[in-house]
Amino acid sequence: MVITSHSQPKPPAQLLSYLQQRVGLSDQALELGIRQANLEQAPLPIVLWSFGLISVSQFDELLNWDDK
Repeated sequence: MVITSHSQPKPPAQLLSYLQQRVGLSDQALELGIRQANLEQAPLPIVLWSFGLISVSQFDELLNWDDK
């Protein structure tokens, strides 16, 4: 579990679209990730990876996408 002392911003629509279209996450997986990210006050990609919803290579792709 990752917990920070400040709240995380809502994930941008572009990120959610990328996760659904390119990574193939279902609506339910995203809802779980977002809910848990809010509870833990942790970044969504880290929560998705820690729950096994994305692989290490998908996590890496996501970080590279976010850098663009």
